[in-house]
Amino acid sequence: MTQNYENLVNTIQEVREDVDKAVKGNKAATSRVRKVMQEVKALAQDIRKEMLELRDASGE
Repeated sequence: MTQNYENLVNTIQEVREDVDKAVKGNKAATSRVRKVMQEVKALAQDIRKEMLELRDASGE
């Protein structure tokens, strides 16, 4: 697995508790979850770029 993928998995696991709190109505937790989701978005984009590079490299 790539380092970015591992970071994505770890980030999701770390935010799980805050998601539960947010669902139960904790407004501070919703802010923390939104912040982490921005990080998830960036990590997902980095993984997407890596996969495109792998695809293009194997075609050569």
